[in-house]
Amino acid sequence: MGYYDQDYENRYKKPKGNKGGYVLASLVGVILGALLVAVAFPRLMDNNLLPGTSPAEEAKENQNAVETRNVAVNVETDITKAVDKAADAVVGISNIQGTGFWEGSNGQEAGTGSGVIYKKEGGKAYVVTNHHVVEGASSLEISMTDGTKIPATLRGSDVWTDLAVLEVDGSKIKTIAEFGDSDALRTGEPVIAIGNPLGAIFSGSVTQGIISGLERAIPVDIDQNGVVDWQAEVLQTDAAINPGNSGGALINIAGQVIGINSMKIAESAVEGIGLAIPINSAIPIIEDLEKLGKVNRPYMGIELQSVNEIPSYYQKEALKLPEDVTNGVAVMRVEPNSPASQAGLKELDVIVELDGEKINDTIELRKHLYTKKNVGESLQVKFYREGKLQETTMKLAGNTL
Repeated sequence: MGYYDQDYENRYKKPKGNKGGYVLASLVGVILGALLVAVAFPRLMDNNLLPGTSPAEEAKENQNAVETRNVAVNVETDITKAVDKAADAVVGISNIQGTGFWEGSNGQEAGTGSGVIYKKEGGKAYVVTNHHVVEGASSLEISMTDGTKIPATLRGSDVWTDLAVLEVDGSKIKTIAEFGDSDALRTGEPVIAIGNPLGAIFSGSVTQGIISGLERAIPVDIDQNGVVDWQAEVLQTDAAINPGNSGGALINIAGQVIGINSMKIAESAVEGIGLAIPINSAIPIIEDLEKLGKVNRPYMGIELQSVNEIPSYYQKEALKLPEDVTNGVAVMRVEPNSPASQAGLKELDVIVELDGEKINDTIELRKHLYTKKNVGESLQVKFYREGKLQETTMKLAGNTL
């Protein structure tokens, strides 16, 4: 009887016979085995018959691998440079209305807007903003970009141009805006609006756009009676201007203030029409408000009404105008001892020319008076009285119309 391991005793016995033949046979076996592995291994790997990842899979994984690194990019453009230059000069403005101020008072924030610090002198700093931002305020306060709040005093405000100037303590003011030249602007030129839309929520907001139009004439109803009293000449931009942006800066690519953001046309069918007061026309107003507390405009001393607003019956019966005269400005009242009174104008006279320039309505009269004349100058006036054309010279005084 035998077992499956019956040759156990003979397994490790040295073979008898030629020792060199055994070594040669072993060497040949090793070489053949190596060749077999070299030929078969790549095929086995490609067919996933060996454990581990095949070269093809490894190459694919390497190709699809995404290298993740933290990268710090230093982005600096003309726009970022302009914003860096002007942003800290734009402040928020709080309009406080009531009997007191903040702590223990009944004062409430009735509105917010923006302003531009344009001057620092004698320990004081001066901020330009819109008239409608500060209108009706019991107290005013500005908010710096770092959150610092400083009480402000109203130096002066002008309803006609919608501009106002505030005075604040200058000890914490470091950045002053630089004024540019709004007369040099071109349609399509890039501009940037800086302000505080919706108050503190979005303080220091920056929006970019272009100059969409120059010298736009926008009708303004000053006394809210439904009758247009004035035409504001403004810049049009598509840079986003929202409530709270009013009084903020519209700057050029050099970081210079070329406009004071004033309003936008807010209609459902209109988008991207923002308006700003050109800085060149604002500067004389700002200077008067800072120094005098008001704008020193020429003053005639008359109450006016456009002829085209008067029914045709009264044009003939009360004003006694010729049939071919349908435009002009009717004098409804003359103040005693005023320039108009001294020049001989009377109630129901109809002014049709100033300095040889045809006058069709009250807007054109105010525009001529406010933009082309100075206090103390003479004004040539042509007018109809009782149907006859007459002429007089008026010496303009300083006040408001």
